[in-house]
Amino acid sequence: MQTTLASFIKDRPEGAEAAALLRACVHCGFCQATCPTYQLLGDELDSPRGRIHLIKQVLEGDIPTARTQLHLDRCLTCRACETACPSGVQYGRLLEIGRQVVIERQPRPWAQRVLRRVLAAWLTGPLFAPSVAVGRVLRPLLPRALAVSLPPRVAAGAVPNTGQHIRTVLLLGGCVQPALAPRITAATVRVLHALNIRTVTPPQAGCCGAIHQHLDAPAAAQADARRNIDAWWPHVQAGIEAIIVNTSGCGTQLRDYGLLLRDDPVYAVRAARVSALVRDLSELVAPQVAVLRERVPGLAGQRVACHSPCSLQHAQRLGGVVEQLLTGLGVVLVPVAEPALCCGAAGTYHLLQPVLSQSLRERKLAALTQGQPQRIVSANLGCLLQLAPDAPVPIGHWIELVDQHLS
Repeated sequence: MQTTLASFIKDRPEGAEAAALLRACVHCGFCQATCPTYQLLGDELDSPRGRIHLIKQVLEGDIPTARTQLHLDRCLTCRACETACPSGVQYGRLLEIGRQVVIERQPRPWAQRVLRRVLAAWLTGPLFAPSVAVGRVLRPLLPRALAVSLPPRVAAGAVPNTGQHIRTVLLLGGCVQPALAPRITAATVRVLHALNIRTVTPPQAGCCGAIHQHLDAPAAAQADARRNIDAWWPHVQAGIEAIIVNTSGCGTQLRDYGLLLRDDPVYAVRAARVSALVRDLSELVAPQVAVLRERVPGLAGQRVACHSPCSLQHAQRLGGVVEQLLTGLGVVLVPVAEPALCCGAAGTYHLLQPVLSQSLRERKLAALTQGQPQRIVSANLGCLLQLAPDAPVPIGHWIELVDQHLS
């Protein structure tokens, strides 16, 4: 697709990048079948092909409208279209550029700007954990929509802090997971300890930056990246094996650090090195299935529905890794229809687009439960929080399932 860039963008690096990305698109329409919003709304402008057309118009000089912004905002950035695209269009990156250009040319209304800033400050700041604790106490008084989205407090359990380990990895602590689901990280530490792998979580590291990236704050996302790189760099220099992430949405952001800071003269090289070290937890555990299976005999025969997050199967291209891992441990995976379709969580999407998000949640839960599983597992906290309120069977991270059967 040929593009004639407008004067305001043609000499900027992101303009040249966007033009190159646009050239790859041949408007074939293969993306339509995998796009969640197109499936729900049937509007061409709520499909990857339609949004690419809108971005092209803006880059060529058209003034974006509130309608333009709405169609771009409705995108979950699930990147299922990238998996389906025969031309290899990097739609996620093109959308990111397009959204920023649209905001420059047509700033959001003040109420939307305030909402996004408040959300970012709350989710990544020191008030989040206390507010979650207060919310749990006041759960009976909260509106149902808010009460059901707040997971009950579950003790993380003891984690091993002694022993000789052959291998050592860094583990991302995250920002909301310690308050909402601390057992995921504790289970990760316990299972890796059983595999003779030590985990280190530097306290100076925090939010991966994805929340700021989702909420129109790329400079803040870059600041998050720099802080984490600083926290991890001494360990990287010491030869750490990998940086392990047990929430695939965060893993996607960490893998983009090299891109995010590529123009930073101080951090570019370090960011690229950190991105190269990032591994999803499943990548670390999968090669150890034969060893681990002896430690989890109770898993054999468990009927499980596995939800593969978009950030894992489309963004990181690791679809099937968790499923193969669980099968190797003796789990019986029930069939799941439309496995490529998003559950509707998508970072902060479920907060900003609740109607579409709810429709996708219902559709995903129907697909996950049709095989009558005993349990649903996923690899991303956001997906778990999205699905849990209406799930008719227990739901949790796959590492929690493994940890519960560890002997």
